[in-house]
Parts: sequence; structure tokens; C-alpha cells
Amino acid sequence: MTRLSVKKTYKLYVGGAFPRSESGRTFEADGHNIARASRKDARDAVRAARAAFPGWAGMTAYNRGQVLYRLAEMMEARAGDLEDACTGRAEVEAAIDCAVWYAGWADKLAQVLGGANPVAGPYFDFTIPEPTGVVAVFAPAEPPLLGLVSRVLPALVGGNAVVAVASEAHPVASVELSEALATSDFPPGTINVLTGFADELAPWLAGHMDVNAIDLTGFDGATAELERTAAENVKRVVRSRVDAQSPWEIEAFLELKTVWHPIGL
Repeated sequence: MTRLSVKKTYKLYVGGAFPRSESGRTFEADGHNIARASRKDARDAVRAARAAFPGWAGMTAYNRGQVLYRLAEMMEARAGDLEDACTGRAEVEAAIDCAVWYAGWADKLAQVLGGANPVAGPYFDFTIPEPTGVVAVFAPAEPPLLGLVSRVLPALVGGNAVVAVASEAHPVASVELSEALATSDFPPGTINVLTGFADELAPWLAGHMDVNAIDLTGFDGATAELERTAAENVKRVVRSRVDAQSPWEIEAFLELKTVWHPIGL
């Protein structure tokens, strides 16, 4: 008897689980039927991110670095599957190296971006970086794996929770990455990955009152209306380069808070 292979289904990654879209919709990309996230799926992802945010932000910076390094380990273990889903081995290795690089920055941010400030008076003055909150990220179309990794890691390493919209043209890489994320010790909901149409999801994420920042680096459509919508709830709008790798990419998703304290008390 001829055995039939088990076909893989390509789902969303929300709250640490792999649900289908609540709408039941799919779209075709990379030769597969991919779950097409709806407005409600986006709301569910934001709700999961908001619930996970205190736990992730409350971890020590060292522990966050360990989790990000664990992601690099899981990507290395799944390198073959990731290679098949993107442009090849070189992109997979670059994405893994990116994860290791950002993992190393987790416990160095406070020293580099914060510090003690000189003031003319009997006070201590400290600047402390804190996470912004829930960040919506639009991954670039190319490269499908490294593009997503390079945009979500700067937000994650600083303690933010993330809702990421994957490459619309090549979403399989994001699904394969989600399976590495699921075994990387992130608290469920810390990072959520939606596949679907960016133009459909963008207005709802830009206007969602529980999203604190939105990264439009990978968004290919018109952004003027999105920026106006984001401004209505004072949402931070971030633009950068797809290939950027810098501690200043992390700083874009942090709030730098200044604390004064009298000397001698």
C-alpha cells in the first residue's frame, strides 16, 4: 500500500500557539496555501502581546539574552528547513548571526544607552532605557527570513512584545521561523507572527490603542495615512533600513527615562 505523505499546513503564530485564521481564509504564496490573517487575528495577536509584555520586560537583561541565544540555537537546528524557505544557506547563516549579535547586546543596553549625567547641583541624575511596550513590525518582502529577523530582534532585545506581519510574497520562511520561536523559551505571546496582506492589516495595527510603536521599514504601500492614524494615539513610527544592525536600532524602541535623586538622602 502506498503511503500518503502528511502535508504541512501553514498557520499563524499567536500567543505561543499555531491557530488558523478565524476567518478561515487562505492565500497562495510560495506554492502553498497560507493562512490569511484577519482584523480579529491582529487584535488577538495584540492582546497576546500585551499580556506577555510584563513578563518579558520584567526578565533580567541577561535572561532575555539567553532566550535570544536559544533562538539562534533553534534556527541552527532547523537550518535545512529555513534554507528551503528563503534564498539559501547564506541568508539563514546571516539570520542566525543576527540573532547571536542582538543576544549579546541584551545586558549592555543600559550601560551604552543610559548612564549617569553631570548636573549643576546636589543631585544624582540617571538615564535608564525602558521598553516602549507592544510593537507592530512589517517585515520586508525580501529577504524573507533575514528581513523579518533583522526587524523583530531590535524590538525584542529591549523588552518589547512584538506583533510581526510577515513577508506577503514569501511567507513560508516566517512560518518556519515561528516553529523555532515556539521552542526558544519566549513567554507565550512575546512575539506573534501574522501571515496575510499587509495593506489589510496595517490600518488596524496603526490605529490600535494598545500598540505603542509601529515599524514601517518593510511596508511597501503608502504610509501617509498610516502615520496620521498612528499620530492620533501618539504611537511611535519607526523607519530604518532592512539591512541595518546597530544598537541604535534597539534604541528606536526604547523610552529613555531620566531620574533625579538628591545627594545624601
